[in-house]
Amino acid sequence: MQTNRRSSLSLLTFVFGLVTMGCVQAENPSISASGTDTTAPDTVELTISVAASAQDVMQDIQTAYQTATPNVAITYNVGPSGSLAQQISQGAPTDIFLSASDPWMDALEDQGLILDGSRQDLLLNTLVLIVPRNQPGISGFADLTTDRVSKLAIGEPDSVPAGGYAKETLISLNMFDALQTKLVFGKDVRQLMSYVATGNVDAGLVYATDARRSDQVEIVSTASADMHSPILYPVGVIATSNHQEAAQDFIDFLSSDPAVAIFEDYGFIMAD
Repeated sequence: MQTNRRSSLSLLTFVFGLVTMGCVQAENPSISASGTDTTAPDTVELTISVAASAQDVMQDIQTAYQTATPNVAITYNVGPSGSLAQQISQGAPTDIFLSASDPWMDALEDQGLILDGSRQDLLLNTLVLIVPRNQPGISGFADLTTDRVSKLAIGEPDSVPAGGYAKETLISLNMFDALQTKLVFGKDVRQLMSYVATGNVDAGLVYATDARRSDQVEIVSTASADMHSPILYPVGVIATSNHQEAAQDFIDFLSSDPAVAIFEDYGFIMAD
């Protein structure tokens, strides 16, 4: 009888132990049976303000980066560099700014809004004269002052970097004043591309990277580098970002071999 009691007591102890272990694991689902913590790393959400002319390439960059770094979620705020800079200056929550213009980045840096040591020159671009595909009669800048062109699309010089570069180019060619009645201004390069592709204007001045990816427009001339300021894309971490380390890691990725291959496939030139 005493032996049976001992056996029953041992069995009860064993069962109680199993139940206790089950409760511990149920209360701590992140701990596996081996004692390893299986909790997924916290997701970091980065908001990145991106110049409109870099929108397409940055979508591919996002795919590549999130494949390698799945715990980072990226949201792009796309627009003209001037508008984006003004939003950041007014306190819009942003972690990274990729501008298509040095002056707009300079303005934020002067306000102390770019994290010290994070700014770098990332990309270079070129400015080209485009016309609707299969439209004869316009072969270069000299045709802009003739009756072959009644409307020329450029970006708003005060807010769209492409417009600023276009204005500089036309001034260097002594054409800007003469073309005033022909100019049609756009809010970004995408709008300029649409104006030309649909035939609403006879020609336009846009970035080569945008023109190369359209089958509706044709490049007829390229502005030489001495006609305008360098078309430079600087990038930097916003000083008020709550995720400065993750933001810097993303910027570092932009100079990696996979990212460089993507940029060059789109026709960008690496600045460094």
